[in-house]
Amino acid sequence: MSAPPPPTPKHLIRSHAAQVNVLHISDDNERIYSGDASGLVVVTSTRTLRALASWKAHTDGLLGVQEWEGRIITHGRDNKLHVWEGVREPVRSLGSSAALPGLQSPKLCYSLDVNALNYCRFSLMPIAGEKRTEERQALLAVPNLVESAYADIWTLPGKQRLHAAIGKQGQEAPASDGRGVRNAVGIIMSMHLLSVPHPNVPERTRLRLLCGYENGSVTMWGYTRDDKEVSIEGMGWESLWTVRLHVESVMAMTVSPDGSFALSVSADHLVGRYNIHEFDSVADVKEACTVFKTKHPGNGSIAIRGDGRICAIGGWDGRIRLYSTKSFKPLGTLSYHKKNCQCLAFAHSPQQPLPTTPSSPEGGAEEDDEDEMTEGERSERTRWLVSGGQDSRVAIWSLMNFGKA
Repeated sequence: MSAPPPPTPKHLIRSHAAQVNVLHISDDNERIYSGDASGLVVVTSTRTLRALASWKAHTDGLLGVQEWEGRIITHGRDNKLHVWEGVREPVRSLGSSAALPGLQSPKLCYSLDVNALNYCRFSLMPIAGEKRTEERQALLAVPNLVESAYADIWTLPGKQRLHAAIGKQGQEAPASDGRGVRNAVGIIMSMHLLSVPHPNVPERTRLRLLCGYENGSVTMWGYTRDDKEVSIEGMGWESLWTVRLHVESVMAMTVSPDGSFALSVSADHLVGRYNIHEFDSVADVKEACTVFKTKHPGNGSIAIRGDGRICAIGGWDGRIRLYSTKSFKPLGTLSYHKKNCQCLAFAHSPQQPLPTTPSSPEGGAEEDDEDEMTEGERSERTRWLVSGGQDSRVAIWSLMNFGKA
């Protein structure tokens, strides 16, 4: 019996002329956001597979893009973070012209000056419940404005800096690399902001910031002060644990949707797994970590599927390799991009609870167009994996059902 043919992309998006740096899929799986090295952002409908919007969001390459409560956050190498109005499917009335409407260009709502020296993407943590105010609807972590080895946390849309220079405490001697970086781990390469329940006060939480560094290490920072909500110079932030699993810089890091573990990749052939919930209960931090050795060095992107069971790793050879996150058993290889696979994004599975968001902007047509897709098509869409490459292409892959891989 002959082997099945290698999988091919379900669809290719050719809206970019420069390498695709970032990807994001909306929580309802309706829109694909892609950003490239020229600063262009394209929003593509997953129903029609046509572009809904295309605009020059930045004067330099994109570091991150994300849909947030009907708005779009873009982060660029031009040291700017912009928040734009959202994009929705245009309304098509019965009997109207069949001509395609022009591409939308979202209106800029507000901007934030950031430090983009180290190519590190922002991390967004929406605020829910009673803690949410008009000026404080989400917290945003980005590299420090002055020193790329430290991190800052801002509020959105209020643009207030709550915490400055996280990671500065206890690091005094400058490194010998000539940049004046005041720690031996180098600059931050990747970060993830999260909160955990307060150990003593049931209704309160504490902030945590997971950072991957230039020397291959990963550190969990925790804010331990209850008397002050605002901090400067990293005061009140402590290193809860640090572990170095890579011999090269952390090129990409991602946290599972339930926050239970993180995965990191590097220029080496290793994949690091950090069981976040286990670090408090082990004597040696390495007991809460696992190093998986692959046969393929040079990895630059990683994504975890919504159920946390499968991850996709994009290689510098352009190939995408799928693994079980538990056993790291190889599940298959996807090959299309001729050069570096820069970014990956999984569609959201039905089990993932959608965040509570305000109603769609006036003119949104998802509800009206619900009958355009069958139940089978919507189910198949939840198995999509989207990849972006140095070849300026965005590939949409429809994955098989791996079961309990």
